Amino acid sequence: MFDNTTALREAKTDTKTADRGSRGSRNPNYDLLVFCHLRWDFVYQRPQHIISRLAQEYRILFVEEPIARTDQSHSLEVLGPNLHIFRPNISSLEGLSAAIATLGVGSQFPLAWFYSASFSGVLKEIHFDHVIYDCMDELSLFKGAPAALLDQERFLLQHSDIVFTGGRSLFESKRPLHPNVHCFPSSVDFDHFAKAKNGIPLPLDIMDIPKPIVGYFGVIDERLDLGLVEKTALRLPQFSFVFIGPLAKIHDSELPRLPNIHYLGMKPYQTLPNYLKAFTIAMMPFALNDATKFISPTKTLEYMAAGKPIVSTRIKDVERDYSSCVHLVADDEDFADLLIKLLLQTGVSAESARYEEILKNTSWNATVNKMRQVIAEVRER
Repeated sequence: MFDNTTALREAKTDTKTADRGSRGSRNPNYDLLVFCHLRWDFVYQRPQHIISRLAQEYRILFVEEPIARTDQSHSLEVLGPNLHIFRPNISSLEGLSAAIATLGVGSQFPLAWFYSASFSGVLKEIHFDHVIYDCMDELSLFKGAPAALLDQERFLLQHSDIVFTGGRSLFESKRPLHPNVHCFPSSVDFDHFAKAKNGIPLPLDIMDIPKPIVGYFGVIDERLDLGLVEKTALRLPQFSFVFIGPLAKIHDSELPRLPNIHYLGMKPYQTLPNYLKAFTIAMMPFALNDATKFISPTKTLEYMAAGKPIVSTRIKDVERDYSSCVHLVADDEDFADLLIKLLLQTGVSAESARYEEILKNTSWNATVNKMRQVIAEVRER
C-alpha cells in the first residue's frame, strides 16, 4: 500500500505511457477509469483478468468501492506503470468524484468502465468520452442489494456506449435494454489451471485430507446450496468435501459442520492449481435462487482445464452450454449416486474430448482482444 504522495510520484514516472490514448485537453494521467464493487486483492476473477490485460494498452485507474477508515487517507497502490488501484477513504459513494479529484487528475477521461451501477453517480460530475458497462452479475438480486441499484442501472444503461455481459442469460436480460450489448462469457487461463495435470506439489493443508476429495473453490456465499452438500456428505462419509475460498454475506455459524467437510479458507490465485490437483471430482453446488438466476461460473472452465470431472446443480447457463460434459444433479440422492459412479469410472472419460473442444475456442486473451475491437469501433464512430 502507498499513501498518495508516494504513489503519485511513482505513477508519474512514465509520461510517455501516460499520454497514450489521450487527445487534446484530455487528462494525460489515465486513459481508463474502472469502477468495481470487488476488491482487486479479493478472489481473482473476471475484473482482474480483463483489466490486467487492458493495462497493456491503456493507463488505468481501478477504483474500488469506498470504505471509511480513521487511520489513513485515500490510498493508491501501484501494480505496474499502467495499473493503479485507488481505495477512496469516504463514507459513501456521493463523495467519490471529489476523492478522485484529490489525485490531481482533472475531470475528463477517454473511457469509463463500470462493474457495478452503484458507481454511476460519478457520470454527473466526471466527463468521459465513452462509457462501458461490463455486467458480470445481476447484482440487484444478491443478498443485501440496495433497492436503489435498479434505478442506478437504468441510469448507467442510458449513458453507456457499450454493454458487455458475463454470460448468455445476462445477455438475454440486457439486450432489450440497450442497442449495443455483447455477450462475453468468462473465459479461462488454460496454461495456469492445466498445471494441475502435472507434477506440481500438493499444499500441506489438503495433502492429508482423506480421498476421494470432492472440491470447490470460489466465494462461499448465499449462492451455494450448503444444505445439499451437507446431505450428500452424510450419505457418503467415505468422501471428503473441501471448500477453498472466503466467506461473503454469510456467517461462519451457517456452514455445515461434519467430519468429512473441510474449509481451507481463501488461497492465492497462484496456488489454486495445486489445490485443484488434489480434487478427485470438482463440484459447483449452487443453489437455484435469485442470486444464481443469471450466473455463468468462471470455475467451470478452470475445472475443465485441470481435466477434472465436474458435478453441478442445474444452473441455466451451465446446463445449456456444458451439459454434454458437466454432470448435472437435482438433489442429494442424485449427487451421491453420481459421485460413486464417477469414482468407479476408469479409462479416458467421454467428457475429456469435449473439454478439449471447448477450451481450444476460449481464452482471456481472445476475449479481451474482441472487447478491444468493439471499443475501437465505438471510438472511431
